[in-house]
Amino acid sequence: MAGVIEDLNYWWRVNRLATNTTGDYITITSPYGDKLYSLELSSESDISTAIHTAKAAQVAWGSLGLRNRARVILRFHDLVLAHKDELLDLIQWETGKPRRDANEELLDVMLNARYYARHVGALKDRKHSGVFPLLISAIERHVPVGVVGIIAPWNYPLTLAVSDAIPALLAGNAVVLKPDPLTSATALYVIDLLYRAGLPEGLFGVVIGDGEKLGAPLINQVNFLMFTGSTKVGRVVAAQCGEQLIGTALELGGKNAMIIRADSDVEKAAEIATRACFGNTGQLCISIERLYVHESIEQTFLESFVRKTRAMTYQDSVGWGGSFGPLISPVHAARVMAFISDARDKGAKIHTGGELAGNATIAPTIMTGVTEQMNVCRDETFGPVVAVSAFSSDSEAIGLVNDSEYGLNASVISKNRKVALAIARELHAGTVNINEGYATAWSTLGSPMGGFGASGLGRRHAVAGILQYTQSQTIATQNALGFGPPFGLNDEKWGNLLTASLGVMKKIGWR
Repeated sequence: MAGVIEDLNYWWRVNRLATNTTGDYITITSPYGDKLYSLELSSESDISTAIHTAKAAQVAWGSLGLRNRARVILRFHDLVLAHKDELLDLIQWETGKPRRDANEELLDVMLNARYYARHVGALKDRKHSGVFPLLISAIERHVPVGVVGIIAPWNYPLTLAVSDAIPALLAGNAVVLKPDPLTSATALYVIDLLYRAGLPEGLFGVVIGDGEKLGAPLINQVNFLMFTGSTKVGRVVAAQCGEQLIGTALELGGKNAMIIRADSDVEKAAEIATRACFGNTGQLCISIERLYVHESIEQTFLESFVRKTRAMTYQDSVGWGGSFGPLISPVHAARVMAFISDARDKGAKIHTGGELAGNATIAPTIMTGVTEQMNVCRDETFGPVVAVSAFSSDSEAIGLVNDSEYGLNASVISKNRKVALAIARELHAGTVNINEGYATAWSTLGSPMGGFGASGLGRRHAVAGILQYTQSQTIATQNALGFGPPFGLNDEKWGNLLTASLGVMKKIGWR
């Protein structure tokens, strides 16, 4: 082990970013088996301190012009690029993911930084005319909510630490982040880069600890909460936010599906599916866990898919080269294995994978014959496991995809893009990718991203992704006359004149 993990200057620099005074420490072990570091945990009072500090810093930051805030974020973009090797090393040490998957996080953060820094115009005041032209004018403003709380999971420690924070900061807010303790070093490192880019001291706070202990105290004190995690926990978070009457955005679980039509190129479809199902070793909320293949090509597809999956290479150290890695922890690996064992015991056929190697490694697993009696049928596994089933018609495939409480991501593979688009319009999912698994929609930042149903509330990306961190304010001015009767008219005559004028405005096309 070498590099940034052993850099004492790094630890001295980033330790100041977390508010943690409990005297209790957690020791973090890499999925590769190396002991990495120890971090002091935070208390409820530490949360209060972090939020108080962030609120104080937010006053000046919120009054700073949009262009000046954007300059900070663009400098941050360049610092991320300059320190990409250190960031990639940290991500790999903490998560065990292949470097190609870690690099997706790097790209995501840079894309978000550039996109939002160059689209801050969405926050500018907008003028509107009132119901009667010239007589009434109005200004629409977007005011920062104050302090945005972010609760981030372990699976994307770089992306989920700052990609949601970037629009929140640009909107003029402060941020307090609670990363997963397993991946806090990556979060601290990238937040340090934000400060080096020009973020005011104390504006971005960090608290370290378990969500069950720190989640509620954080929700009780912030003005908006962004949560990424399971649907089970998301329901609890939503209820707590409701009690506090604060806004919330939730990206939750998914049981994402891919349709592979009869006209698909089997080899290309298998290649797409391999990446879509087993990217980040399946520990991705938008990865594919259900494959529906037209019955006419099911067998040839399955043969190709199994072959390509078996060709994937295991990565057990930092660097380039592998295509899957260990799961985040032995506990999580045991959870995924429980799904596999349950399916196998109830009659599912395992075509490849399906066995636990070491403490936390499960090779990419393909199964067929999944039935309703198996837990893997409907529940999110969040691991390298996919079920392959056949369908006979497009309408049947659509019905199978939509037969789920989740609606996060979906995919359609077909040579006929017109038909694929028509199918996509029928799918109950927040994002649908045509001829790709998830990256196409994920990387299209100009379009919003989020879930239907049990997969969440709110949207990342696009204008919606920055406006959600603001409160809308309308300032309306009565320029002439008023709503009361002028010129000595009584209420009846004035009322008739108003309604008649609305009829005229409709005829001339006035909104």
